[in-house]
Amino acid sequence: MSMPLVRNPGEGTTYTYYDTVQEQVVSHTETGGAVTVARLVMRQQDAPLLHSHSREDESWVVLAGRVRFWVGSTSLDECEVHEAVEGAYVFGPRFVPHTFQPITETAQVLVINNPGAVEEYFRSVGAADGRHDEDHVDMLTRYGLTLFGPPPVPKGDPRHPER
Repeated sequence: MSMPLVRNPGEGTTYTYYDTVQEQVVSHTETGGAVTVARLVMRQQDAPLLHSHSREDESWVVLAGRVRFWVGSTSLDECEVHEAVEGAYVFGPRFVPHTFQPITETAQVLVINNPGAVEEYFRSVGAADGRHDEDHVDMLTRYGLTLFGPPPVPKGDPRHPER
């Protein structure tokens, strides 16, 4: 049974996901499976591959910085693109392909999944020298995630359109 809680920044448990440290603000174990919330500081190279979830809806609250979201297609070129500024709330329903990337050098984001079991995937990946989602396709599939394509290219990368 879940209990009400108040958790201030820095009071959650932390874990390493690839080469970043994330704060588990609230765990699905604390909410009876209803929700999981993670706080992360993202860099442009931390953008996930274009993907969808079949088991949960995903929401984001931009706490600092600006974040670009691609939604609605299995190809980045065909997605709708939206910019979310500090304080923005973004909702991504299950089955809708999406990805996101800071526009600013970094962005602090709350990532909210309803229901919350997908947090076990993030915790189980552990440390690595950078994102390698394609190395975890079997595990992603077990958690109901489908990968569609590469992540957005970070600024400064020779392939970025605004180099």
